[in-house]
Amino acid sequence: MTSQTSLDFNYVLQTALLLTALYIFLALSKIIVERLLVRLSQSLIKIMRTEVSEKIKKVPFSFFDQHSTGDLLSRITNDVEAIGRNVQLSVSQIVNSMLMFAGIIIMMVFISPILFLVFFITVPLNILATKIIMGRSQKYFRAKSERLGAMVGYVEENFTGTDLIKAYNYQDQSNEEFRAFNDRLFDVSYRASFMAGILNPVMTFIGNVAYVLIAIVGGLLVVNGTIMVGDVLAFMQYSQNIRRPIDVIAEMANTLQETIASSNRVFQFLDAPEEVENTSHRIEGPIEEIKLDHIGFEYEQGQPVIRDLTLTVQQGETVAIVGHTGAGKTTLVNLLLRFYDVTRNQILINGIDIRTVPRDNLRSFFGMVLQDTWLTQGTVYDNILYGKVDATEDEVIQASKQAHAHHFIETLPNGYRTVLNEDATNISQGQRQLLTIARAFVSDPDILILDEATSSVDTRTEQLIQQAMANLMKGRTNFVIAHRLSTIVDADKILVMDQGDIVEQGSHKELLAKNGIYTELYNSQFSE
Repeated sequence: MTSQTSLDFNYVLQTALLLTALYIFLALSKIIVERLLVRLSQSLIKIMRTEVSEKIKKVPFSFFDQHSTGDLLSRITNDVEAIGRNVQLSVSQIVNSMLMFAGIIIMMVFISPILFLVFFITVPLNILATKIIMGRSQKYFRAKSERLGAMVGYVEENFTGTDLIKAYNYQDQSNEEFRAFNDRLFDVSYRASFMAGILNPVMTFIGNVAYVLIAIVGGLLVVNGTIMVGDVLAFMQYSQNIRRPIDVIAEMANTLQETIASSNRVFQFLDAPEEVENTSHRIEGPIEEIKLDHIGFEYEQGQPVIRDLTLTVQQGETVAIVGHTGAGKTTLVNLLLRFYDVTRNQILINGIDIRTVPRDNLRSFFGMVLQDTWLTQGTVYDNILYGKVDATEDEVIQASKQAHAHHFIETLPNGYRTVLNEDATNISQGQRQLLTIARAFVSDPDILILDEATSSVDTRTEQLIQQAMANLMKGRTNFVIAHRLSTIVDADKILVMDQGDIVEQGSHKELLAKNGIYTELYNSQFSE
């Protein structure tokens, strides 16, 4: 008796140790699998963000004309994050459910092929229900992603315009507009989740129908002696157990639908047409001549912005461009830099059609100082270095001195290492403009695009900016978008643009003598 007891105890102990080892193995396996899934999802997010970031630099400017900033930000952040998060959540549960589903199917076939056929009758109903419900909910998930992008765009717009919203007491109207965006998002989010949530109870109902059919047919088979009662009960239990993996998959419908909608938006962006590069020619400096040969351009087909523009600019000349708002001044600059390509004829630099030149080669000869300053969140030094990433510290300091920016930089808390905050609001508007001029000095371009940058600054700073720009323009070919005609009286050529055409061309004195549009613009400014 003692020996038998000892033998049983050893058997129980061995079984316990075996089960313990098995559970430890399963736990470790789960940890490893979860680690792999986390790495997979985070790697996926990293790769997609990198691809999206690189894609932004490759799409043409027309793409940004057609999509809001908020929508693009939503694709880069919300949609990419949703894909990675849902992949991690879904894959492990779906894989486990599929393995369980396959194992139960094998056992059901082994117990009774006849009862399995009865169960299999309901499978097409499951497939049909899934297809109908997920098909209808998919459009709502897609609309949800789109409306989320629209709302992000509105919020981004409100953040940048907070001062104007408060200045014009627009808070209440702004809140109403946000509620409208939020209500539209709520509507499609509710519909998407509701439609996806219907799948689980529908699948449960179909499973219960299968359970009843199995009980009826199984009872008949027992009566006929074809199958034992125990087998029928076991099969019925399996028919209930198989609902667990099916329920899990059904519960993942929301997640899967959101992933599909987010993926569509991200891949729609990644598949967008890119700027086509023609590398058959390269421009070699110095730039001796720029020629616009009867060019035409239209943003939208059938709506010309520039109709027939002809211009020849020699090295070292300063060309001022004036005209009413919408005359085509900015468009002309965009064409020179190949932000857009002309739709008729050609622009030649040193006799080479710029469409046959790589954009980076073309733009390496240009420098820009615009009225809307653009500075990155970083140090003052890094922002100046943006014009030439391999510039030495001496070159940066010399450029700052030429731009009359060195003095104010030295007065900052950390000098050139002072960190500019978002939108560079910790320095003044005039100081921001001086930094952009210093950046242009560092790049040492052959051609300058200048937009009068003296708005919203005090008289002293305006004088510094004018002196800095005069220094910058020496010995270069300059295109000046003029707003105040008093600043361009010494320009070699003044182009008066109206509705995309050059309607007058000449020096300041020549244009005044014509007593045309330029004279009208000039007199209107000095009579104010």
